[in-house]
Amino acid sequence: MARDFRKIAAWERAHALTLQVYRATADFPADERFGLVSQMRRACASIPTNIVEGCGRDTGNELARFIDIATGSASEVEYQLLLARDLGYLPEDQHRNLSTELTEIRRMLLAFSNKLRS
Repeated sequence: MARDFRKIAAWERAHALTLQVYRATADFPADERFGLVSQMRRACASIPTNIVEGCGRDTGNELARFIDIATGSASEVEYQLLLARDLGYLPEDQHRNLSTELTEIRRMLLAFSNKLRS
């Protein structure tokens, strides 16, 4: 029952968000390279990565489990964006834009997970 992840809107948006986070973190202080920069990038990339992995699984229940993991990664990114803003690394407007997109992706993931389980 493998699905084409490219046809899942949440994957497309999560991939675009990951690219935005990579660009946003490029200007963070050098001493955060192995700290917050690495954590934000890995957590954000984990969102579309888990969607892709779930699409390669045999059942809808397995896909739903990976969608739930992706949702958890989105929650990590939500905090990391807040931390980056509060540390002065991320301007308020950029934080707002990234957070707004992240909230929409989480909404899409939750709806998809619920649909898979019904």
